[in-house]
Amino acid sequence: MAEDKPGQVLDWEAARARLARLAEATESAGTLSPEQARAVLEARARELARTSAPEKPVGALLEVARFHSAGQAYALETRFVHEVLRAPELTPLPGAPPLLRGLTLLRGEVLPVVELAPLFGRPASGLGAVVLTVGASRADLGVCVETVEEVTLLSRDALLPPPGTLSAEAAALVSGIHRDGTLLLEGAALLGDSRLIFDVSDEGKS
Repeated sequence: MAEDKPGQVLDWEAARARLARLAEATESAGTLSPEQARAVLEARARELARTSAPEKPVGALLEVARFHSAGQAYALETRFVHEVLRAPELTPLPGAPPLLRGLTLLRGEVLPVVELAPLFGRPASGLGAVVLTVGASRADLGVCVETVEEVTLLSRDALLPPPGTLSAEAAALVSGIHRDGTLLLEGAALLGDSRLIFDVSDEGKS
């Protein structure tokens, strides 16, 4: 007999009692041979074990937004994505690092807009006119992308470990890579990356 697996809720004592009652009913009815009765009981036992198996946790499925930036496909959990801005006006900052494309105003608040490529060791492309506003409870950052593909469900089981070719800093931003090459970004790590934290408290006040 197979051992119970952690998380199963099958009450084996109740199952055995139920099977015993079924065996008694079968014997009293006299309609099945001993071999047939044993087959019925074994089939019933398998059914009980199967129905008691725990369901796959909902947390294994992630709702993500898929997008492309500088030729790379990315995905980010939708709980970190607030809205999509089409061709917002960007104000470049002289001397800013390559990943900072500029600043934009979002309902009166200054929002830094960045490009992902430099975070992964590639040069900034300067491409993309769509901005995803991302943050935990509010929009704290804009990510410039070329296209937003879709919102879909992604199974953690379909993810492979981050590529070994990524630097340690880049790998910390990635939860895994899909078989189709899509990098799943780790939202909390992305928002906490010191390279993406800018002091814009004095900007836009002139």
